[in-house]
This record gives sequence, structure tokens and C-alpha cells, in this order.
Amino acid sequence: MIFPLVIASLVLQDSRMGQRLKQLLAQNKLVRVFGIGQHGGYDAVWLDQEHAGISIKQIEEACRAARGVGLDSFVRLAPTDYATVMRPLEAGAGGVMAAQVRSAAQAEDVLQWAKFYPRGLRGVNGSGVDGRYATMPMPDYLQRANDETFIAIQIEHISAVEDVEKIAALKDVDVLFIGPADLGQSMGLVGDWDHPKIWQAIERVAKTAQANGIHWAILPRTPAYAKRCVDLGCKMLSVGLDVWAVQRGLKAFLTEFESL
Repeated sequence: MIFPLVIASLVLQDSRMGQRLKQLLAQNKLVRVFGIGQHGGYDAVWLDQEHAGISIKQIEEACRAARGVGLDSFVRLAPTDYATVMRPLEAGAGGVMAAQVRSAAQAEDVLQWAKFYPRGLRGVNGSGVDGRYATMPMPDYLQRANDETFIAIQIEHISAVEDVEKIAALKDVDVLFIGPADLGQSMGLVGDWDHPKIWQAIERVAKTAQANGIHWAILPRTPAYAKRCVDLGCKMLSVGLDVWAVQRGLKAFLTEFESL
């Protein structure tokens, strides 16, 4: 683990965990997030439990470190069941990002698992981080969690693109997060991020997000790719991943000493 150890009283500290992202997006600002398998930074960090397999304990520590330096956080997960969605929220994540969603019905399951009554039926346990360790009155806890929990739905399959109008219309979806690599794969266009059909799909998501008053996000490969997305109205860029940062750092060291 490369996360800094943050020593603080989380009972006394204001743990408004999903609010930063929601506020920035509500102000129509461009948000920069960093993808984490093990470490990172920026306006917010997202922790990859889909591919990296990080544990709930690691999520707790990472989210605590993020809160300590004023960063928001959310966890990308494979939305296979209720517990998978709920546990990162109790561990302190400000929200979740559901990967490989194929339909509005699957997206609604995620929302039901992440929100309390009347929006959903998430199991009630106020003793976690988001309940400030049972120090909040239960009605306040449920309302605050419903208001502040950040929900992103990944659009990374052609089936999701074909159902995106229904997905975007669901109450409490904050962001549609496009995964161009998996989207292209589902269209038989492996590795061709700039194929016209992929851009057509991106444009459809962008138009649908705008029509429903929500935002969309993407992980761009290059600054030029990011610029094109921002021009289409994208308000969240996942600018880099931890493995890319490590690779560039190693390459910089080798370049610095290559004369030897």
C-alpha cells in the first residue's frame, strides 16, 4: 500500500463523502479523477474493484486517506449483487461506479442497492463510516446518504448504448461513464478507439446525458481525445491510471541514466 496514513477522529471530522463530485458537476465544472488499483490523486480518486480485486479493508484505508486530504472517492465494481454495491459505501466510499451494465433494469438494481427508502432498499446499518459510526440520528443518516451518494453507470457495451435513453432517465444516476475499450470490443472494433461507429455511440451518450440533465465521463487515451470529448460536453475525465504513472516514472528514470 502506498496510501498515506491519515490519523484523525472520523467521528468529529465531517465525512461528507460523495458531495464534492456532485457539487463540482452541479456547477458544470470539468472534474479530473485518477484511476487507482493501488495509489493516486486529483479532484477525486476511483478505486478499481472490478479488475484490481482490492479488498474492503483497502477501500476503507484508501477512502480515509482521500477524505483526509479533501478528495472525493468512488469504487468501480462489478454489480453482481447487493452486497458488492453496499459494502464499499459502508467502508467510506463516496459512491460507486457500476461496470458492465447492459440495461436500464441492471442500472436500476444498482440504484436500489445503493439508496435507502424511499428510493431504494439498501440495508440499514448506521455504524459504518457513512453513518459516522452510529453518531447520527437514523433519519438524518438515511437522508444524507441518499442525497450525497454518487452513482455512475458505465456505458461500455453496445447493449447499454442501445438502452442509454432509459438508463439516463433513471432517477439518481449522476454520471454515465463511457468505457471506450470495452465498448469497442462489444462492437467488434478492438483497440480502434477512433472508429466512427464508436464516436457515434459516444455522441449518442453525450446527447442523452444532456437531454436528461446529467453528466458523462470517459477515460481518454490522449489530450486530443479528451479535447474532443470536452467539446461534446464531457464534464469528467479520468486523467491517468496508477499503472500508467508508474510506467512513465520508470521510463523517466531509465531515460535519465541511459548515457551510463
